[in-house]
Amino acid sequence: MLRSYIRMVLFALGLMVAVQVPGFIKDYTQRIDAHRIEAAQALQGFKDTSGQFFRGDLNALVAHYRGSADPVFQRDADNIERLLRRAQLFENEWRALQGNWLQRAWHMATAPNPELLQETYANYRYQVVLEPDAIGWGLAGGLVLAWIAEVLMASLAALVGLGDNRRATRRHWN
Repeated sequence: MLRSYIRMVLFALGLMVAVQVPGFIKDYTQRIDAHRIEAAQALQGFKDTSGQFFRGDLNALVAHYRGSADPVFQRDADNIERLLRRAQLFENEWRALQGNWLQRAWHMATAPNPELLQETYANYRYQVVLEPDAIGWGLAGGLVLAWIAEVLMASLAALVGLGDNRRATRRHWN
């Protein structure tokens, strides 16, 4: 009986932890999108200038700034390149999160941006979202945790000689 209660508690724990996964991925995606939009807005003035003088080529604008003898323009070239790299980072991250749930989860498990992951985690508030993805994650997490605990408990019991039911089996079959 105690084993059944432990299994139920572990299932509930796995369910509550796993149901957080889609919400966390959604928060991370929204954070990426917000940064992506902000980076695009920060580059807009430079894009306008490059459109007017360099057919929209921001790299040509940077090269022009680098070619200037004025140290202010050279410093601006560094700043524009930094903005370009940051905007590209957000764009790549956003694209990686546009796939199906498995692709998003795999990206989050293997290659998220550490800075943005930490930022998302620091601002994440636990939530129970009753969407199909969250329900699926919750049920799968609960079942996996309960199954792992069951296997571990049965293995441990077998190692110490508990759970040997040969006598009970003989008694019932005779």
